[in-house]
Amino acid sequence: MNTQGLIYGYWLSGPDKGGEINVPDLDETLQSKENHWLHFDYTNEQARDWITNHSGLDTVVVEALLCDETRPRASTLNNGVLMALRGVNLTPGSNPEDMVAIRVWIDAHRVISTRRRSLLSAKDLASNIANQEGPETPGEFIAVLTDRLIARMQETIQETEDRVAVIEEEVITAESYALRSEIADLRRQAISLRRYLAPQRDAMIQLQSEKIPLFSGDDRLRLRETTDHLIRYIEDLDSVRDRAAVTQEELVNRLTEQLNNRMYMLSIIAAIFLPLGFLTGLLGINVGGIPGADNPYAFTIFIIMMTAVVALQIWVFKARRWF
Repeated sequence: MNTQGLIYGYWLSGPDKGGEINVPDLDETLQSKENHWLHFDYTNEQARDWITNHSGLDTVVVEALLCDETRPRASTLNNGVLMALRGVNLTPGSNPEDMVAIRVWIDAHRVISTRRRSLLSAKDLASNIANQEGPETPGEFIAVLTDRLIARMQETIQETEDRVAVIEEEVITAESYALRSEIADLRRQAISLRRYLAPQRDAMIQLQSEKIPLFSGDDRLRLRETTDHLIRYIEDLDSVRDRAAVTQEELVNRLTEQLNNRMYMLSIIAAIFLPLGFLTGLLGINVGGIPGADNPYAFTIFIIMMTAVVALQIWVFKARRWF
């Protein structure tokens, strides 16, 4: 649809259930007692104007629906519920942790939602409603929407868990420094996802704890199940974050150990050649009286002497278990 900022407009109940609501009918729709859903792109000036001046919503609700940045939350106001929710960004080429926000207001007969970027969960809902398989009440709409938002997170979180499992295996066998940046990206993704899912969990729990007449018993049951899934996903993200931190520590320890071993070997080699350098330097000075200067076998004797010194050093190092 996407005309004058109206992305989706559908009747949820009544004789026109599943039918579209067009822009010219918006003002008339507000007078209807049939349940309906209006979904806007709040960056559109005409959509902002209608929500501000024609929707009849409270100023607080209008500001929340048109706000650029918002954390997940749920609030009751004037016999309605204002919610801000987040879903993973599944747009091709985007980062899943760059979560997409949707703001929703529900009251007795209407659902008004806004977004800036496309959200597949809203698209799923619109398709179901158009096929007359969607929710029929505002309370059921919220229950279905939250369920779709959480369901679409499952694949992203599962992929994150699989990635950390693969990295854990690679740390055991690989010695690549590239794993450090991959683990850092994984931790950043888990932290970013949890940043929005934690307050969304609190919002869902608040919906269940408050006695809101807009939600039926079935709606509350579905919200409870959705909240349980969300809590499990947050626990999975906590596990991923902790496993990534432990894996990063193990990788750093392995790399540090490798560096220390190499430095230790270099120190041993330097210790072996230190007396040899002293002897060659001592006998290489250009002054009179150097022993063996006129002896044709002096060089051979000197080589044998240095070999003996090296052998003695190696025996001492091994006796002290230095290597």
